[in-house]
Amino acid sequence: MDKQLDEIKHFIDKIISSNILIIVEGKKDKIALQKLGLNNIIELSKKPIFQIVEDVTNSNDECIILTDLDKKGKEIYGKLNSNLQKNGVKVNNKFRNFLFKHTKLRQIEGIDTYLEAF
Repeated sequence: MDKQLDEIKHFIDKIISSNILIIVEGKKDKIALQKLGLNNIIELSKKPIFQIVEDVTNSNDECIILTDLDKKGKEIYGKLNSNLQKNGVKVNNKFRNFLFKHTKLRQIEGIDTYLEAF
């Protein structure tokens, strides 16, 4: 478990130092990530997908999509991922894949309390 924690901290440090944009579903997700020191975050919160894609395309060449692993989150992820890539934005999936493969996390809003448990 310590290795997982170190790996998560390593990802977070890399994201902070690169200031890569993170897209999350809502306010609670954003707050949880801010508690970990991440700040370059856009929350979807009722904005249409096309608006987010346009905003990201105009300001970033790379982003991370951290939506939940429920049906809605996977659907949003799929739409964002394909539309961003069509517009030339690289979607970095390393952190997302690690979190959902190697931890019990299924919702981003719980990441801060998950890490505090260690």
